[in-house]
Amino acid sequence: MEGLVNVVNGIIWSPALIYLCLGAGLFYSIMTRFVQVRLFGEMIKLLFTGKSSKDGISSFQALAVSLAGRVGMGNIAGVAAAIGFGGPGAVFWMWVVAFLGASTAYVESTLAQIYKEKDEITGEYRGGPAYYFERALGQKWYGVLFAIASILACGIFLPGVQANGVINAFAQVMGEGTIVNVGALEVGSMRLVALGIILVVLGIIIFGGIKRIATFTEYAVPFMAIGYIVLALLIMFANYEMIPQVFGMIVGDAFTAQAGFGAAIGWGVKRGIYSNEAGQGTGPHAAAAAEVEHPSQQGLVQAFSVYVDTILVCSATAFMILTMGTYNIQGTLPDGEFLVQNVPADVVISSPSFTQMAMESVYGSFGNVFIAVAVFFFAFTTILAYYYIAEVNVAYLTRFLGKEAGKIGRFLVKILIMAMVAYGGLNSAGYIWAIGDIGVGLMAWLNIVGILVIFIVARPTLTMLKDYEAQRKAGVKHYSFDPAKFGIKNAPYWEERHRKQMEDMNKDPLHKDLK
Repeated sequence: MEGLVNVVNGIIWSPALIYLCLGAGLFYSIMTRFVQVRLFGEMIKLLFTGKSSKDGISSFQALAVSLAGRVGMGNIAGVAAAIGFGGPGAVFWMWVVAFLGASTAYVESTLAQIYKEKDEITGEYRGGPAYYFERALGQKWYGVLFAIASILACGIFLPGVQANGVINAFAQVMGEGTIVNVGALEVGSMRLVALGIILVVLGIIIFGGIKRIATFTEYAVPFMAIGYIVLALLIMFANYEMIPQVFGMIVGDAFTAQAGFGAAIGWGVKRGIYSNEAGQGTGPHAAAAAEVEHPSQQGLVQAFSVYVDTILVCSATAFMILTMGTYNIQGTLPDGEFLVQNVPADVVISSPSFTQMAMESVYGSFGNVFIAVAVFFFAFTTILAYYYIAEVNVAYLTRFLGKEAGKIGRFLVKILIMAMVAYGGLNSAGYIWAIGDIGVGLMAWLNIVGILVIFIVARPTLTMLKDYEAQRKAGVKHYSFDPAKFGIKNAPYWEERHRKQMEDMNKDPLHKDLK
C-alpha cells in the first residue's frame, strides 16, 4: 500500500503541478495589478465591516472558517517537513507561494461568491468550485468531478493527517499509557483517551452546521494563532542576534540549497500549498457562505487569510526551529544520510517534534505542552473545515435528488469524517502525509486548471475587481452588483438580490437605502 501511495503521489506532485501553482499565482498577480498589495488596507478594513445574517456568516467568520482549514498541521509539522527535506531555503519558497497565492485566493473566492446559491434544506449560502465550474464554464461534469475529488480528499484523505498529528502531540506530552489491542493495532491507552475527546467534541460541533462551526472557529483560531505567534516572537527577541543569520539561511539556501535547489522549491511549494491552500479550492467554500455586499469583498478577505497562514504562522514555526537549531536535513541519497543533524536521528521529520523541541528548549515542559495544545486546536479546527467542505460537495451532488437524499448524504458524511479521524488517529503508518498530499494535489489540479479557463474565457473576477474599485473610488455607502450589467449569467443569488434592490429603489424615490 505504501509503495502505491508514493507512486500516485509522485505522479500528482510532479514538477508540472509545482510550476502550475507558481505560474497561476504570478499570472493573476499581473492581471489584477498585484491586488494583494494594492488593496492590502482594504482587506484589513473588510474584516470588521461585514455582518452575519440568518442565511450567511460574517466576513470575519468566513475568514475564521477558511483559516481553520489553512492553519493546521501544515503550519507546525508541515513547516518542519519542508525544512527537514528541503533545507531552510524551502521557507523562502513558502513565502513566494503565499505572496503569489494571495491573488489566486482572491480569484477563486470571488468566483465562489458570484455563483453561490441558497441551500434548500438549511437556507444557508452554499458555493465553491463545483458550483462555479458548472455555472461559469457550463460544464456540469467538471463540477461533479471536483465534488467527488473534494469528498475523497476532505472526507477521506486529509482528516487522518490532522488527527494523526493531534494524537502524536498528545502522546508526546502525556505518554502512551498502557498498551492495548484495537483490532490488529497495538495502541497506547492515552491515544484512545485523546481520540475519544476529539470525536465527542467533533460530533457536537458538526451536527450544529456551519453556524456552530463558524462560532467555534472565530474564537478558537485567533486565540491560538495569536498565542502561538507571541511565544515565537519571544523566542526571536530572546535570540535577536540570530535573526539576521536565520534570514540569511532562508534566502541564501533558496538558491544554493543544502538539500538541492529542486528540493527547496519542491518542498517549499508543496508544503506552502498544503498549508495556505491557495488555489487548492478549499477556501472558496467558506467564502461563499459569507454575507457581503459585493463578491470582491470576500475575495479580498480570503486573500488576506493566505498572509495570516504563511507569512505569520508558518514563519513563526520556521524561525523557532531555525533559531534554536532543532532540526535535521535529510539527504536524497539511498542511504538516507543526513546533510545536517542537530537532533537525534530517530526524531520524525514530518511531525510536530522539531517545533516542540524548539519550544521546550526555551520554555521547558510548558513549551512542549503548549505545542500539543496548539496542534490540537489548529488540527481540530482544520478537521471542522474539511467536514464543511465535504458536506458542501455532498449537498452539490444530491441537490437534484430531493431533500431526503440530501439529508441522508449529509448524515453519512458526518459519520465518514469521524471514522477517518479515528483511523488517522490510531494508524501510525509513515505514508499518512503522502495520502494527504494526494488529496491536496487532486483538488489543486482540477481547481487551478478550471479557474484559469474561466479567467481566460470570461474574466468575471477581473470585471468584479474593476467594478468594486470604481464604486470604492466613488465613495458609495453601500456596494451593489448587477450580474446582467456585466453579462454574467447563472448567478441566482446576486440576480435575486439585485431585483429586490431595484424594487426597493422604486419604492423609495430618494434611494436612501442605496446611497
